[in-house]
Amino acid sequence: ILAVAARAPSGTNMQPWKVYVTKGESKQRISDAILNSGIRAEKADWDEYRYYPTQFFEPYLTRRRANGFGLYGALGIGRREVDKMRAQHDRNFVFFDAPVGMIFTIDRRLNQGSWIDYGMFLQNIMVAARGRGLHTCPQAAFAPYHRQIRPVLDIPDEEIVVCGMALGYEDTSKPENAFRTDRVPLQEWVTFSE
Repeated sequence: ILAVAARAPSGTNMQPWKVYVTKGESKQRISDAILNSGIRAEKADWDEYRYYPTQFFEPYLTRRRANGFGLYGALGIGRREVDKMRAQHDRNFVFFDAPVGMIFTIDRRLNQGSWIDYGMFLQNIMVAARGRGLHTCPQAAFAPYHRQIRPVLDIPDEEIVVCGMALGYEDTSKPENAFRTDRVPLQEWVTFSE
């Protein structure tokens, strides 16, 4: 899967990706380091890079809320059940019980173009996994916990933790795996010219 994914295009063939594949004991150490840190997601260290804006605005705020309400609704979690929401969010850090967890890093000296290349690489992993009957879940939730992850995987200081990804077989009994997000109609984001 990774060898196929690495065929992703990258500007001047720089191939900016670095992957730490974990399972078993090493995966558990990552989970323990994050979950035992006592740091809630809303207080985590987004100092390496900000995945989300500090202030959401339209139309992104509405889309984000619809996603959250839909997911938690599928799980039977009400809008005011904050403890249950946090417990569900914390499932990120056990890679949703997948047998393989991956942590992705990039050299901090690289610029935005390399992050675009990285996105194509991540997408290739997800597509290649599906081609082999496996499922993935890309997880931005790991990025602000770089201080907890770094010593576990011996990640050098010049690397930024980009995200994590769970890899395994889908558990069809889990309601979150049946949840599907909406897509904005094409007419709202495409401009055709002749």
